[in-house]
Amino acid sequence: MARRPVAWVAAIVLFAEAIGIALLNWFLGLVVDRQDMSLAGLDPRAMSVSAWIAGALFGLYLALCAVVLVRIAVRDRGPAGFGRILLISAAVVHGLLGAFSVGLVGWLAFVFMMVVLGLIVLTLVAYDRKEQGEGAEAGAGDAPAGPADGGGAPQPV
Repeated sequence: MARRPVAWVAAIVLFAEAIGIALLNWFLGLVVDRQDMSLAGLDPRAMSVSAWIAGALFGLYLALCAVVLVRIAVRDRGPAGFGRILLISAAVVHGLLGAFSVGLVGWLAFVFMMVVLGLIVLTLVAYDRKEQGEGAEAGAGDAPAGPADGGGAPQPV
């Protein structure tokens, strides 16, 4: 299976998505600011600044996920610890955004979210299988002798 190319493609897609999310929130913040829109009496300036901050934070989150995927692709080793948790959280976020985007944006946005979700999950699963296979091969010689080997469990007295 092509683990490295999938990780590279997922990293590129997440970088593009990070830039897209940041630009979209920047644009929405400008629209709110210039139209002097308000929601339930909130200050329009506070709403635009919060849109910009949210876009920057979510863009950085996606960029960090992409950096983890680049590291996976370069090293050809699965993520461990924080990187694994980060990618699992990104998969959950894309699943939820995909479910919400069907009704709010349309099926094309849903398909995009599911493709990104699939790339992240495929990367996690492909590297997990590789490491389990290596562990099974390395641990095969360490297994206790069974009844076929002449060893095994002690016989009752």
